[in-house]
Amino acid sequence: MNSGCLFCKIAAKQIPAKMIYEDADVFAFEDIGPQAPTHILICPRKHFSSLNEAAPEDQAVLGKMQLVAAELARKNNLLRGYRTVINSGVGAGQSVFHLHLHLLGGREFAWPPG
Repeated sequence: MNSGCLFCKIAAKQIPAKMIYEDADVFAFEDIGPQAPTHILICPRKHFSSLNEAAPEDQAVLGKMQLVAAELARKNNLLRGYRTVINSGVGAGQSVFHLHLHLLGGREFAWPPG
């Protein structure tokens, strides 16, 4: 845990959030500034700032984040589709520097994004 990290504080229940999913490796909560009707953030409990810091030993938790996203998409009836996004770095729009995956759904998305 990084004591100055917003998402670490959410994981530790020091800051309230609408928690959607939790296990020993991953937690998920509703985004406070949703960009779609369903906008959930899925985070590893292990703190690393971005995907750039991920190492081979993080492979399992990175895969688990995607599987949790698929499970949450099913539970939220995102039958027409959904999008998962990981922003890495300021230039990609990352604003909280704890790796997290955005699960977005409930509306149509354009391509290319951004």
